[in-house]
Amino acid sequence: MTPLLHFSLRNLLTRPLRTLLSLIGLTVAIAAMVGLFSVANGLDRMIHDTFERIPGLIAVQPGAPIPLFSKLPSAWGADIADTPGVGVVNAEVWNRAQIIEGKQVFSPPRFLFGTDIATRTQLRHGVYRDALEEGRFLTPSDNGTLNTVISRSIAEEFDKQLGDTLRVDGNNLTIVGIYDCNSLFLDVTIILDVDAVRRISRTGQDTVSAYYVELAEGANSEAVIAAVQDRFRGRKLDAVDPNSLLNMAMGAQPTTAVNGQGGALAQWLNRLFTPPATTNGESVAPQEPSSEVALSQENETDDGTVDPAEELPLEIRSVEDWTNDFEKFSADLDIFLVIMTGIGITIAVVSILNTMLMSVTERSIEFGILKANGWSRRDILLLIGLESGILGVTGGVIGAAIGWVATLVINYYWAERVYLYAGPGLLSASVAFSTLLGIAGGLYPAYLAARMTPMEAIRRG
Repeated sequence: MTPLLHFSLRNLLTRPLRTLLSLIGLTVAIAAMVGLFSVANGLDRMIHDTFERIPGLIAVQPGAPIPLFSKLPSAWGADIADTPGVGVVNAEVWNRAQIIEGKQVFSPPRFLFGTDIATRTQLRHGVYRDALEEGRFLTPSDNGTLNTVISRSIAEEFDKQLGDTLRVDGNNLTIVGIYDCNSLFLDVTIILDVDAVRRISRTGQDTVSAYYVELAEGANSEAVIAAVQDRFRGRKLDAVDPNSLLNMAMGAQPTTAVNGQGGALAQWLNRLFTPPATTNGESVAPQEPSSEVALSQENETDDGTVDPAEELPLEIRSVEDWTNDFEKFSADLDIFLVIMTGIGITIAVVSILNTMLMSVTERSIEFGILKANGWSRRDILLLIGLESGILGVTGGVIGAAIGWVATLVINYYWAERVYLYAGPGLLSASVAFSTLLGIAGGLYPAYLAARMTPMEAIRRG
């Protein structure tokens, strides 16, 4: 240990209470930083892990954030399958499970996933089938039945095993398989035959939620997307109704816009808050433009022509598209996390600054004697900088350790609700950042101490 380092440690230990308070402030700030950014890191990690398992394309209704809020004609599946480069097209029907085993389901949500079993078995890669741990996956013999494959987390939550019955929304489902993707995004699904989900959710045979498209061997995804878009260009389909998101949150079925009026909730609100037009004292229902007229008006450019890019009645999304959408949300979350972390860091820096200023004030005679004995300004700067740096490193190591342990505890006790990830990069950056904060907090006090002459320092003391 160098004499300067030994001197710095001794000075900090001679004022244990003040040093401890500074360490606590910095430790709390760094621990909070690790905890907050582990939320964003965990979300990013889950997103990439989830979509890496889904290599195909997904066709949904324009504007639908996820397939749950999408509705497409069931007849379109054959047209997609007939597109060059398309290998297998699997029809999907999604619906939220409302009541399981007599318990209202809110968080974590559970979803009924209806799949066309015949085409599902033709997929080269099936995310749920590949993650199967017990029993079997659905086969064509399960068509029309209530046989189901559920996740390990759902089985454990309701204490179910293979062969048991799981009662969902008034229907007794027989468990024939249990899968475990180890993903909060994927382990929320109850898999059934597509017609079974249609019966449970009262969805018509003429609609599906989405189509999962697996490409043929060697096909280019961009070329296939362009080919499908060209095939459907000009067809008419209403965009998803934003009110369906609210309807779903309230437990209703997702709806689509009809004649420009939106879903049932939107129509009710429209009637409630829009006064009727009158003619000669008599109420007249307001006239709405037809969907074709509204669509053509929306699609017209400034020169009166129709923009071809706006004619698409369905969206084809790749893994990159989904990842980019979630990364935009994650970027907004990062801004919030930076603001919250900045508050704690500001408090920590002020605490270190106060500690070092008080230290310089109390030790002015000591600095005067040191300078009288040949210490230079550089030596004084190094001494105080080293003291504040020690506070920064110590607070960073302790804070990062506490934050990391906290993420492990939270992941263990709330594994089905949240996933936090504090990797080596985040922990190392936190310690380095804490060290810089400590040094920055001591710069001004070090400057004040270094600029004093020996006589001035002794006189102040």
